[in-house]
Amino acid sequence: MRVLVAGVGNPDRWDDGVGVVVVRCAAPRLPAEVLVLERTEPADLVELLAGIQAAFLVDGVVSGAPPGTVHRFDVSGSPLPPSVRTCSTHGLGVADAVELARVLGWLPPRTVVYGVEVASVQAGQGLTPPVRRAAEEVGRRLCEEVQGLLGVRWCTSGTWQKGS
Repeated sequence: MRVLVAGVGNPDRWDDGVGVVVVRCAAPRLPAEVLVLERTEPADLVELLAGIQAAFLVDGVVSGAPPGTVHRFDVSGSPLPPSVRTCSTHGLGVADAVELARVLGWLPPRTVVYGVEVASVQAGQGLTPPVRRAAEEVGRRLCEEVQGLLGVRWCTSGTWQKGS
């Protein structure tokens, strides 16, 4: 099964970098066959989704919820809710990339978007405290979900084991 985990965002715009931070932290805990990518431009995702069976995308969002709120959306069959906007310093956001992939017939059968409610997307590096805590939670949840999908688990001996 081809699985993609992509973090979207700009680490030079505070919380907008949350997707990148999550995948950087999660990558060592994901099986080697999982394609793990960082992207600043959501449009880059469209072509990458073609031929993938499962995609997990992580980005900062703005919905009016408190900063650090974690959202999980299964967008396999329906778009992101209109009340949730993904952060983008460009014209095309993750929601737009997902819908373009859907129209082109490239959207994987299982596509999940994890969104973390941001506090600041001004110029600067790092994450605000509530978003940093949420990034840790999303990283853990993302790893568990991918490991469950692939039927593997990380053993304390530092190896992967099939089955539960």
